[in-house]
Amino acid sequence: MRVVRCGCAGGRHWYADIDDAEDPQPDDPFWYVDGCASQKQALETACEQLSSLAGRMYRGDRLLRVLD
Repeated sequence: MRVVRCGCAGGRHWYADIDDAEDPQPDDPFWYVDGCASQKQALETACEQLSSLAGRMYRGDRLLRVLD
């Protein structure tokens, strides 16, 4: 999981994504959220999603990347 504070044209906000060690680039993660108002919000949202993805993996589901 990666949580980053962005300072782009739309103003400062927080971004989070979930990727794996084989493809750590932010171009095609398993999940992402952008535009969070705080680091806490980005972390809480990402932790909830990480728990959901872990449950799906445990059941044997194949995880798709955002662009799949």
